[in-house]
Amino acid sequence: MILYELIEFDLLRVIWWALLGVLLIGFALTDGFDMGVGALLPFVARTDVERRVVINTVGPVWEGNQVWFILGGGAIFAAWPPLYAVSFSGFYLAMFVILSALIVRPVAFKYRSKRDSTTWRSTWDWALFAGGAVPALLFGVAVGNVLLGVPFHLTESLMPMYDGHFAMKFLGLLRPFALLAGVVSFAMLLMHGAAWLSLKAEGAVADRARRIGTTAGMVAVAGYALAGLWLAVGVDGFALVNEPVANGPSNPLYSEVTHGGSWLSAYAERPWIAIAPIMGFLGMLLAMRGLRAGREVSTLLWSKMGILGVISSVGLTMFPFILPSTVDPDSSLTVWDASSSHQTLFIMLVVTVIFMPLILMYTAWVYKVLWGKVTEADVTENADSVY
Repeated sequence: MILYELIEFDLLRVIWWALLGVLLIGFALTDGFDMGVGALLPFVARTDVERRVVINTVGPVWEGNQVWFILGGGAIFAAWPPLYAVSFSGFYLAMFVILSALIVRPVAFKYRSKRDSTTWRSTWDWALFAGGAVPALLFGVAVGNVLLGVPFHLTESLMPMYDGHFAMKFLGLLRPFALLAGVVSFAMLLMHGAAWLSLKAEGAVADRARRIGTTAGMVAVAGYALAGLWLAVGVDGFALVNEPVANGPSNPLYSEVTHGGSWLSAYAERPWIAIAPIMGFLGMLLAMRGLRAGREVSTLLWSKMGILGVISSVGLTMFPFILPSTVDPDSSLTVWDASSSHQTLFIMLVVTVIFMPLILMYTAWVYKVLWGKVTEADVTENADSVY
């Protein structure tokens, strides 16, 4: 027996679907508070010293946190090539805007304090705001569009083609439900950034962060509830008509898909997945309570649980769909027909099993070493060596 045949192809597909979710959630849990802190920067800090305190709460960790984003993109490319091809071609302009914002952010970190000029520093502060707010909003918009379905079809050679000018028009992504998903994402990461500042900053900065974070949490909870209601009554779901071929080939055109009904029918078929939205609501509500009470570690942990629940609820609700098509439902990408080969997934899994624990251990060690608050005294006494 060939070694990779020890694990069935379909099981490997499910494992890599779950691992992709882990990587994306890991990005949201880590770089999410970086983006939230950047978006909060102009509003929680009023003096230059306060702003430097805010920046230095994430200064030592933001680069490492972005590794999760790279790993997620790499996993899509290697494990789900059709998803990579279809999504990156259709969401090209949105991806360009997100990457531009993410590129501006490190430049702002590095150059912001290089000159003792109010205009110079204020400009880079707003660049940090854009570097946090734009991705936080557009990632949510992208998720909303995935739930709505995307207007593409696959040719006989599996080349993705988009109808109309959707692929090149950024405004085509800004549909009402997608914008609501963007608002939920933005508010949720604002709350997460506030929870981080509550832990890492002190005084007026932490107090302002708690107030804004509490309001953002309310918006996130209300928006998440509204999105669930909208999914129930205003968004058509997708469903497989035929049973997937066991360990079948990665060709989406072999599937028969219907567009109609509700995504939420998944909760009747698999009631256990209700744990995800429950975690989402409970985590955000408890994070808001922690912010109001001035708690620190527990607030950040509750915020992480809320994010975990919200993102997980999307993946579990859509399973086995990864990227549905509105113009040709049979072209929709699912877990069963959009993966790399059996051997590729097995080799990737072996590498992941070896290196993922090392990454997690190193990340835990970094946060342990950097534990503690950033104070105004730290910034003023080390003005030439910190951000």
